[in-house]
Amino acid sequence: MITLHHLNNSRSQRILWLLEELGLDYDIALYQRDSETQLAPPELKAVHPLGKSPVITDGERTVAESGAIIDYLVRTHGNGRFRPAPDSEDFLDYEHWLHFAEGSAMLPFLMGLYAGRLGEAAEPLWPRIFSEMDNHLSYMENALKDRAYFVGDDLTGADVQLTFVLEAADANGLLDNYPNLKRYLAAMQARDAYRRAIERGGPYALGTRS
Repeated sequence: MITLHHLNNSRSQRILWLLEELGLDYDIALYQRDSETQLAPPELKAVHPLGKSPVITDGERTVAESGAIIDYLVRTHGNGRFRPAPDSEDFLDYEHWLHFAEGSAMLPFLMGLYAGRLGEAAEPLWPRIFSEMDNHLSYMENALKDRAYFVGDDLTGADVQLTFVLEAADANGLLDNYPNLKRYLAAMQARDAYRRAIERGGPYALGTRS
């Protein structure tokens, strides 16, 4: 049985969504952020040394990091769904988008999160932070022109990974100039599996401290 170690308002929401898309039986171990620090509770360190979420356990296996978990679930339980065939033209694009989400796109949002806590001391950083946000969001906006998904004609693990990035951007009011991304995000959030994930995981609201 798969267990998702689920932290509120975190990247583990994307794993919950994928589990629902896959139609798997799974358990949820719920963790709440500290109300003052917004950090994960120390109990998560008993699951994985980093003490972060998402983490899944599947029998004797423990898998951490969103991209690795998505790759594992799709390979192990996807039965050929949610990723292109490894020998297809789309597979390289799929791997690119799967890793772009955390390797590039989330970095300026994390910089903005911490810069926001520095007050006036962070003023010199903001032009570069916003420039990088625009760089990545514009790249994604152009990739979605006339497309329903980032890769191929069906939902893949890359879409699950990238949707969290757009939710972070939307929570900070940054999607108004990117109509393709707004359309896409609304479509992802309207999926039945996405809605089931919200119902099962509890309240989900990203913000500048998520």
